[in-house]
Amino acid sequence: MAFLGVIGGLGPMATAYFMELVTSMTDADCDQAHMRMLVYSVPDTPDRTSFILGRSQASPLPNMLEAGLTLKSCGADVIAVPCMTAHYFHRELESAIGLRILNAIEECAALLQKHGVTNAGLMATEGTVQTGLFQKELAKRGIAATVPGSEGQRAVTSLIFDDVKRGRPPDMDSFRSVKDELRQKGAEVILLGCTELSVIKRDYDVGEGVLDAMEVLAGTAVTVCGRKLPPHLRLIT
Repeated sequence: MAFLGVIGGLGPMATAYFMELVTSMTDADCDQAHMRMLVYSVPDTPDRTSFILGRSQASPLPNMLEAGLTLKSCGADVIAVPCMTAHYFHRELESAIGLRILNAIEECAALLQKHGVTNAGLMATEGTVQTGLFQKELAKRGIAATVPGSEGQRAVTSLIFDDVKRGRPPDMDSFRSVKDELRQKGAEVILLGCTELSVIKRDYDVGEGVLDAMEVLAGTAVTVCGRKLPPHLRLIT
């Protein structure tokens, strides 16, 4: 059975929830049936969006590489990074560390294609949206990606950085407003493409027709590491 390494702290609450998801999404009837998992939390990693958009010269890559190489030295067989914006560095990390790094964005696209979705509404950081991380993968599978307008994107950014990352209750009116906007633009499923939004889904009613990228990442980690998912698990609500 594979040993899972986690580059965490991007952000801390999302990492804690990822560990919870991996545990709850493992079909296990005793402690010994769960996987080995080691988390290296590096919350001092520079902000991914700020670097990607050229607002900061502080690269997050060195911190993530340090964590990944440490996990490898500790025996990790595969690595998960519960931060969707950090997937911008996926190829560099995988090449430099020399281990498979799970790609939640590819897995989300594959799942949406499997369910026959042709238009997905994306809620994510500015860095994720502007670099087209999800859009490119979805396009490969014939799926259109719908994103919020400028006002809607500001609302998503505020939910992520002003609410969840600061430990404040999220503005659910803003969340619902963006979701409605994406639906009106033709989105069949709302894709939560940021792990802070996953935390909102954990604690609040986000309605139906939602796919959480961190749940997809956790489920992938479970199966890749040789465990089974619970029967009747539904990732698209």
